[in-house]
Amino acid sequence: MTGKTMEPITVYSTNWCPDCVRAKSFMKSRGVDFREVNIENDADAEDLVIRVNHGKRRVPTIQIGERFFACSPYNPVKLAAELNIALNS
Repeated sequence: MTGKTMEPITVYSTNWCPDCVRAKSFMKSRGVDFREVNIENDADAEDLVIRVNHGKRRVPTIQIGERFFACSPYNPVKLAAELNIALNS
């Protein structure tokens, strides 16, 4: 896949999260490169998610460069805007 953004993207997720599945599918279908971190297997990543979401364990939390945002509930319009890509491809 060829990424459409220059900044690295990390998706903090869990296996059971339907919003995570939707967000990752949206990104994959648009050729957005990202690294996935399962917060249930990485205590430091879970702590980071809780910290950047003001005490809430929200997934998916997406990091673009140094910027974080939660995509929960899943919102394709917000996700496209955050990634600076077209909503429909």
